[in-house]
Formats: sequence, structure tokens, C-alpha cells
Amino acid sequence: MPYSPAEDRYSKMIYRRCGKSGLQLPAISLGLWHNFGGDTPHETKRAICQTAFDHGITHFDLANNYGPPPGSAETAFGEILATDFRGYRDELIISSKAGYNMWDGPYGEWGSRKYLIASCDQSLKRMGLDYVDIFYSHRFDPDTPLEETCGALDHIVRSGRALYVGISSYNSARTRQAAAILKDLGTPCVIHQPSYNLLNRWVEKDGLKETLAELGIGSIAFTPLAQGILTKKYLGGIPEQSRAAQGKSLDPVTITESALASVRALNTMAEARGQTLAQMAIAWVLRGNGITTALIGASKPEQVVDCAGAIGNLAFTAAELAEIDRISAEEDINLWARSSAE
Repeated sequence: MPYSPAEDRYSKMIYRRCGKSGLQLPAISLGLWHNFGGDTPHETKRAICQTAFDHGITHFDLANNYGPPPGSAETAFGEILATDFRGYRDELIISSKAGYNMWDGPYGEWGSRKYLIASCDQSLKRMGLDYVDIFYSHRFDPDTPLEETCGALDHIVRSGRALYVGISSYNSARTRQAAAILKDLGTPCVIHQPSYNLLNRWVEKDGLKETLAELGIGSIAFTPLAQGILTKKYLGGIPEQSRAAQGKSLDPVTITESALASVRALNTMAEARGQTLAQMAIAWVLRGNGITTALIGASKPEQVVDCAGAIGNLAFTAAELAEIDRISAEEDINLWARSSAE
């Protein structure tokens, strides 16, 4: 049966202005980093995307290397665009990125003009698109002049390959430099994508949140659930089918007894708020106006529904915030620390 999106989808979601731009993003965005490669049935991918759109999630976040194998997430999403989302392109925000290793040789990663433009072209071909809404430099390249990386982003917009550009995992100082270059080029940096959650607060220690507010740049926090740690999944240890057990991107050594004790205490708080742990963790990321949107991942539609429910209660009392700080103060699970330290 052909897919028809829920008619009330836009009443189910909050939309926030992305920095000082005209772009609005849903408070919850869907990332296709995991569970959209060849190891997941296509019908599951379709169901996840359909459920997201039915709940007003209009932003779908990809990168060239998402899979496995690399590129397969974009290919799968391209099939969904051609079938389920056919006729809805103008209701969607689609983003992609380049920066990590994608193909062999010296031109297949980092931040050169050669790599970024070629990668963008490949992403568009895989998804069957004329343009993406946002294209990111996925990580800072310490060996390429930032002027070259930003110049490539500017060219990607001016050539019609993307509408907006962003950066990911750049620290505060590098963000200021990139934003200044892009502003001078006439293609402002609209959005920054940092890792950020209750157990990973580098953006606060680095001053990045204040920098983004000052520069008028929006933000999309990835791993708001710490790759599943901030859900009920790990309350009893490491499940067999979890990311940590599969060795995909979460090293099981990061899930210490101390971290699990913190998660259990946070779960008790969430229950007292009438939320699931995932909902509270997302609400915490979205508290105030410091973060534009939280980027979730999902392995099944039910997880999308749970996460979308976070917008039902985004308010925290001062006492709750203080207790959350006390519980999680000792944890520091940042798998992207090297990228933001360059």
C-alpha cells in the first residue's frame, strides 16, 4: 500500500529557528548513521522514516560514509525518497557530510576541495537528488588550510549542490575561524553539529554553546542518548544486540560501573518526571535555547515514537538540573574528543 503521511504531523512537533537564519528545524531530527546499511532490512528503514515523518520529523541527517558499507545509507534513503517520500521533497530537510575516510588514496578523506566537492557529487548521485539542504565539513582537517575547506563549502552552495553549509565537531576557536571565513565568502555557517549529552559535556567546557549563540549559528546535537547508554537498554549491563556488544561504534570499556550507576540514578529521575530516560535525556539537551535540535538514531519505529515524546516536557526545575549535574559530573564519554581538540 502506498505511504500517506499523517495529516496532523506538523502539530506533533516543535520547530526552532536555526541560529539567525531563516531555516527552521524540528526539535527532533533523525540520523541515519546506524541501522540504514546493508545489515538492516529495507522495510525496517522505511518504517523508521515513515514514523519519523508522521511525527513531524522533517530533517534526515546522513553522511557519505554511513552504512555499512559506506554509502549504503544514502542509497537506501534515496530509494525511500523515490517511493515513500515521492512528492514531499520540499517538506524535507536532507543533510549530508564529508570528512572521514570514504575511498582509497589521498583524496578520500579530510577537508580538501578535491574531496569535499567529489564527495558531495557522489552523495547526490546515491540519493538521486539535485541538491541537499545542508552540507557539512564532518571534521576539522589540521593539514588543510581552513580557507580551502570553507572555500569548497562556499562553492558547493554557489554551484547549487546545497542550500546551506555547516561544520561538525569543530571546537570553539576553529568555529570562530570557519564562521569568519564563510561570512567573508558570503555563505554563512548556518549550523554546527557537536556531540553532546548528559555524559559528554565538552561543548560546555569548550565554550562552544556561547560561541554559537554569539555568532548566531544554530546547532544539532548528535548522540544525545550517548549511543543508547542513556536509555533503559544498559540498565542491567550490556545486551547482546547492543552497539557495545557488536563493536560498531561504542567501545564496551566506556560503559563502566560508575557510568551505569549514573544512568540508573538518572532513570529514577526520569520516572519521577513522568518520562522515559531517553525522553529526559533529549529534553535536557534541548533545555532553554542552547541547542536547536537533537539528532536521534533508531533501530525500530517504536524508538522514534519514544524520542519524539520528549517534547512533551522540556522544562526542568533548578533542583532537577542541579541533581542531574551531581549524578553525571564524573562521567566524560566523548568518542570525538580528538576531532574537537585539533
